Amino acid sequence: MAIIELSKRFRFEASHVLRNPDWSDEKNYRVFGKCARPNGHGHNYELLVILRGEVDPETGMLIELKQLKDLVNRHVIDQVDHYHLNLDVPFLNGIIPTAENLCIAFYRELEKVIPNDILCEVQLWETAENRAVYRGD
Repeated sequence: MAIIELSKRFRFEASHVLRNPDWSDEKNYRVFGKCARPNGHGHNYELLVILRGEVDPETGMLIELKQLKDLVNRHVIDQVDHYHLNLDVPFLNGIIPTAENLCIAFYRELEKVIPNDILCEVQLWETAENRAVYRGD
């Protein structure tokens, strides 16, 4: 039985504010720095979705890439691209939208819709230097 990993990269742009609503402004600025500014800031994100499983002997594929693209776009990218992550994305409600929390939230949305339990890992680049990786619980 051959196990393969397959990945697809996606890009989106979004804004956010890093603030804990239970903290004072002073503490938010101390912990999150300029990312706590009330009006927010934006990033050009890159999302890498990695699948792992057996190749289907009839198709020679783990999943058809158009199907993967459509699922990720519908359930994540279309929900976040050019939106304010704190205000406009229902599945992020109540989450401080750090790269770490976004990575976990995206994984959880995708594991609901990617067939055959083949979702292996989600990686999110907030900047060229900052990346979060989540492999599930």
